Amino acid sequence: MLETAAGDFAWDSAASIAAAVTAGRVGATHIVEATLARIRERDPLLNSFTAVTERRALACAKALDAAQAKRERLPALAGVPFAVKNLFDLAGLPTLAGSKINRDLPPAPRDAALTERLETAGAILVGALNMGEYAYDFTGENIHDGPSRNPHDLNRMTGGSSGGAGAAVGGGLVPLALGSDTNGSIRVPASLCGVFGLKPTYGRLTRARTFPFVASLDHLGPFARTTRDLALAYDAMQGFDADDPACADRAAEPVMPLLDRGADGLRIAVAGGYFKGKTAEAVAAVDCVAAALGANHDIEIPQAEHARSAAFIITASEGASLHLDRLRARARDYDPAVRDRLIAGAMTPASLVMKAQKFRRWYREEVLKLFADVDAILAPATPCTAPLIGQQTFKLDEVELPVRANLGLYTQPISFIGLPVVAVPVPLAPLPIAVQIIAAPWREDVALRVAYALEAQGVVAAPRPAL
Repeated sequence: MLETAAGDFAWDSAASIAAAVTAGRVGATHIVEATLARIRERDPLLNSFTAVTERRALACAKALDAAQAKRERLPALAGVPFAVKNLFDLAGLPTLAGSKINRDLPPAPRDAALTERLETAGAILVGALNMGEYAYDFTGENIHDGPSRNPHDLNRMTGGSSGGAGAAVGGGLVPLALGSDTNGSIRVPASLCGVFGLKPTYGRLTRARTFPFVASLDHLGPFARTTRDLALAYDAMQGFDADDPACADRAAEPVMPLLDRGADGLRIAVAGGYFKGKTAEAVAAVDCVAAALGANHDIEIPQAEHARSAAFIITASEGASLHLDRLRARARDYDPAVRDRLIAGAMTPASLVMKAQKFRRWYREEVLKLFADVDAILAPATPCTAPLIGQQTFKLDEVELPVRANLGLYTQPISFIGLPVVAVPVPLAPLPIAVQIIAAPWREDVALRVAYALEAQGVVAAPRPAL
């Protein structure tokens, strides 16, 4: 049962909010007003929002309350506040993509497709979220809008590039947020901020009307504080969309009815070799999850280190091709770290890109063979817990590695071939860290079932920060 005080909705799940609004126990307007009050109070600390759509949110909430008063049937996410990474088009706002340059763009005429789908399902948009410039970032540090801050330690990174989404969900501002994941930009913030994140199969969710980074690697997906909420949002967003050439022409395959099956009957292994954690926290998280699932054997993902190298090459070269005109005209308006990597990508020899793409095809075929023997694979989501904001390196196996490039150490070889992954937070003290649950293409249901089973056992959970 929900309370009525303005601050008491911070930790309700999307499912419980929708149930209460649908039953008439609380009004959507009250939910939205409480959410906006929380954003005003807490976001100056977290710096997760770049725009708050207050007028729009209140208008949507009042329309839902009017429908409820007439006893009309309300949709599955009725009254649930959500926010989106600011590379999603929002009608009336320029699509920033974390940049200075895009601030000069005209306002978007229409929302991104996934925003429209969530609103059709009754969810209420409350704003746009901070992110790394042009999504080329693993830290959550933006030189134009300032860094998003980790809700468990405000001096630490959220991870990126969907850092504002991780902070907003982990900090109790919204129960749902949308982000993008090219090389790990959902899973890294989910890990560092202690929330659940879903990177679906490449082509499963439409990217229409979002600002691209690397078209052959870009995925969109949700953040939430429970597996059930991830599944609710995912089901609401499924479906073919001709406006995204990569969107698969597949019928929606709802996962909510399958969650209660849990992990029973599923064959689960632990990724060995390259994916074996080298920090105490990464090892502890995977060991904890594996023990709970009875996953007692390792499986080798072949040449994962080469997959990561190939992902770097494709990311840099393909990402650079999108930015050539901007680089020529306004190079000084980029974050220097982003600009320099894009320039390097533009100079990558075509022969090297061709080799990377050829390897990508081989690697995908080899990894898919593994799913003849297993249904899900466990791996760390990040090599460490959240570094300090501004920290340049971290130690891994007695080697100092650059933070910005290496927080995606374990995520890049997976998104490189478009596999579906749920990142589940293990609430270690003092900071959480996530484990990836990796499934075969189009088997989001398997990854979500495993996550749901772990959550039911209390092994994974989104910890509340002391804000």
